[in-house]
Amino acid sequence: MSNILRAHLALFIVNALYGANHIIAKGVMPNYLTPNVFILLRVAGATLLFWIIKLFFVKEKVERKDIARLAVCAIFGVAANQLFFFNGLNLSSSINAGIIMTINPILVVILSFFILKEKITWQKSVGILIGATGAILLTLTAGTGSGDSLLGDLFLFINAAGYAIYLVLVKPLMKKYKPFTVITYIFSFGLLYVLFYPPTLMDLAETNFAQIPFDAVMKILYVIIGVTFFAYLLTVYGLKFLSPSVSSSYIYLQPVLVMIFTFLFGMWGLSEDYTDTITLEKVGYMLVIFVGVFLTSTGSFRKT
Repeated sequence: MSNILRAHLALFIVNALYGANHIIAKGVMPNYLTPNVFILLRVAGATLLFWIIKLFFVKEKVERKDIARLAVCAIFGVAANQLFFFNGLNLSSSINAGIIMTINPILVVILSFFILKEKITWQKSVGILIGATGAILLTLTAGTGSGDSLLGDLFLFINAAGYAIYLVLVKPLMKKYKPFTVITYIFSFGLLYVLFYPPTLMDLAETNFAQIPFDAVMKILYVIIGVTFFAYLLTVYGLKFLSPSVSSSYIYLQPVLVMIFTFLFGMWGLSEDYTDTITLEKVGYMLVIFVGVFLTSTGSFRKT
């Protein structure tokens, strides 16, 4: 399997992990953890795992001139990104979270054009346009289900915009350093930002960890290990071989994956039932999204 194929597989796995996370994380908040405490545990746990592996297996130093860029990447890729996502998810529905994230590829293409001077090909433009059309149509039908919140949706949009900035800013670092080095430093800075956010420590002091049941602990570990440690590592691996716009196009799959996991988890009794938001109309829009992702991603195969 070529590096390009591995990169595409990595990004698909990332979005599958994120799709499940939209439902799993909502099962923990706000009953057991506030969004801010959940983020602290997530970032601290992943940072610890990254440093353990880096100290033993990845011997690479970062030049002083790149420290500032890593610190900025941490703002958009870890701190602000996760704070807005989890607080938005706490207020809104998991379906809306998956749908709103689909604005990310459009923002990435625009930012990549101006910051990285990345060429916007005809096929990529058509693919993103088709995917965006499906995502917009899904969004227009998303306000009829349970758990809608204007403030929550606004937080989710800010999260998507922040992650787009992160994908573009981190690309040059991917070409210069190993993925593990980049992600370890980014999470280290991100942990500091989360700790400096005043509500975090206030919420932490009021959290009763003794009352968290075993199933909720397993969900928390899934978010730390799967959605944070593995997902961020696979993302930077994908960015090493694919452009930010191609990488971000996989986010179009999130509404599809969220709906699939919503149905499965609801059927298995593992989450709240949001299946009333899944309709044949939305399934049709999901097929449109698949076409957009296919056109955007296949363009990268021909280039290599």
